[in-house]
Amino acid sequence: DVQLADSGGGLVQAGGSLRLSCAASGFTSTDHCLMWYRQGPGIETEFVASLNSHGNTDYEDAVRGRFTISKDSAKNTLYLQMNSLEPEDTALYYCAADLRGTCIGYHYRGQGTQVTVSS
Repeated sequence: DVQLADSGGGLVQAGGSLRLSCAASGFTSTDHCLMWYRQGPGIETEFVASLNSHGNTDYEDAVRGRFTISKDSAKNTLYLQMNSLEPEDTALYYCAADLRGTCIGYHYRGQGTQVTVSS
């Protein structure tokens, strides 16, 4: 069974940086897509970034150029490097996995890690 454990959230001032991690286990599908989503206060869950098994990445427009998604295959860990953070980035962030490789929706998700950006 796939398990995702995300971590790395915290409180940071605007303009600062954080790196989120997502330890993944139980993958047997060679075709998959790993993603980050976030849910801010009073806001619907939104897609943040994706990385498929072919190395292709995609980003939500508001984070493009500031956030970078990557993975360390040897450690089975997905990362989200977040730079130039803004108060609007405050949200619960969670990693997710789509086992079809389409990067549309997900089958599994982590429990979430809170990111709070103060102005």
